Amino acid sequence: MRIGIDIGGSKIRMAVVDGGQIYKKIEAPTNAAESEEAILANLCDMIRKIMNSNIRGIGIGVPSVVDAEQGIVYNAVNIPSWKRVYLKDILEKEFRIPVFVNNESNCFAFGERYYGEGTAYRNIVCVTLGTGVGAGIIINDVLYNGNNTGAGEIGSLPYLDADYEYYCSRKFFDRNNISGRDALNMALVGDTQMILLWEEFGKHIGKLINAILFTYDPQAIILGGGLSAGYQLFSEKMFDVITTFPYPETIKRMKILLSRKEDIYLLGAAALVV
Repeated sequence: MRIGIDIGGSKIRMAVVDGGQIYKKIEAPTNAAESEEAILANLCDMIRKIMNSNIRGIGIGVPSVVDAEQGIVYNAVNIPSWKRVYLKDILEKEFRIPVFVNNESNCFAFGERYYGEGTAYRNIVCVTLGTGVGAGIIINDVLYNGNNTGAGEIGSLPYLDADYEYYCSRKFFDRNNISGRDALNMALVGDTQMILLWEEFGKHIGKLINAILFTYDPQAIILGGGLSAGYQLFSEKMFDVITTFPYPETIKRMKILLSRKEDIYLLGAAALVV
């Protein structure tokens, strides 16, 4: 048994994981405006609630650049007090079991590779479309971190007058004065303006996928995150752009899949434990 933890700017989620199954899942507010010490105390209290003698390790995904070897979290997104947190050392001292820390997008990729849509593939890129844009990369069945677990920060790549995150994340909808959820609901009942907005979004996603194909040439790209819920509204325009990719055989052999498991981040975080 292992504990998988997903730390976000708004909430902390965790569960006991065994054999790819989720048990005893809990969540609580991150209280991100609080001090480093207060957030850590809350995290430890939560872990104690699900800890048992059969737990052999803890895996944690965080929205930040991470020193995965040392388990140090740097400048966590939307958690201002977490500038440099020695998370692995703190939790190993507290619970006396191994702790593994990685970027949340890498946990997403790990989860998809071993428990989700990526089980049939050795080379995948798993893209999160939500508050931001990030990716976890599996190459020959090995999670590729880069030197600072920053290899999948594709949202920061320059695109048009800004970067991909500006056009492929929640920022796209914020700029149009609407949330992704509201845009989805309105489009599903036939709002023409919102349908066109999702189609425009799809064109940008197509460009993002083409950039991934140039860079990593994966067998499959798996889309997740809250905005992937609009797939049926943006996929046609996305594929229109993808078909402009200059190597047709690449397109024929590559699959685009949707993440389907609600707790894939927790499964992936737990899979960090070796």
